[in-house]
Amino acid sequence: MTSPALQEIIALLGCPAAGNPAQYLFERAIEAAELDWRFITFDVAADDVAAAVAGAAALGLRGCLVSGPLREACLRLVATASPSAEFAGSVSLLERRTDGLAGHMTDGRGIVEALRAHVDPVGKGALVIGADACGRAAALELALAGATRLVICDPDTERSRSLAEALTSVHAADAGVADWQAGIVVPPEIAIVVLSSLGGQAAAVSGLRPDLVVADALLTAGLSPLASLAASAGCCVVDGIEIHAAQTAIDFQMLTGLEPDIEMLRDSLEEYLS
Repeated sequence: MTSPALQEIIALLGCPAAGNPAQYLFERAIEAAELDWRFITFDVAADDVAAAVAGAAALGLRGCLVSGPLREACLRLVATASPSAEFAGSVSLLERRTDGLAGHMTDGRGIVEALRAHVDPVGKGALVIGADACGRAAALELALAGATRLVICDPDTERSRSLAEALTSVHAADAGVADWQAGIVVPPEIAIVVLSSLGGQAAAVSGLRPDLVVADALLTAGLSPLASLAASAGCCVVDGIEIHAAQTAIDFQMLTGLEPDIEMLRDSLEEYLS
């Protein structure tokens, strides 16, 4: 028997949890929505992730945000996984459902939603730099959003090819691979460049143009080296704060059914990082 007096609880499972702004943002969104909910942060060792996920399910937590190396392990521990989580091979959000915990991957959705404030992906070509879980999720969401051409670039050429092949075979996307080692060249048909947390560290890039929109997924007080280079070239840069605010809004809405104030989330992130 449940009691209406019981508070819903959301948690962060972090490895490490220190420096993660999730609790800071969610507490402000919870307060603004006048919910009698609570947010708790847990630092979970990678070896303990199975116990942590089982504990979250046993305790009836409303959901959990997942960070670091725990994300990949969580995919094997959930009752169900969304197509985006399966495609990315990683879970960023756990949601309580009647049949157990469901795993979602919202990194890509956050990137695309942030991009939409500056450019419509429909009919556009996109270069995704970094084929890690974030890059995979972004490539998938861009394909679903109507991008007509996807180019993948990663220091691991086989990982680039694997992602391009998955986009082509699973989603019938026009996808190809660019060479990281020889220096990344932005093709002329590209209108959008996405830098995953890995991609933002790429050094040699040419072909940056003022008409490009560059999304920098790395969450820092400043821009990643490549995003800084893009800004110097006159590109429109969508920073990690804008992207993370959009993703947090998606996560909050999925767990509460309520839409938070994006500007409030962005301001809170800037405050946290300062």
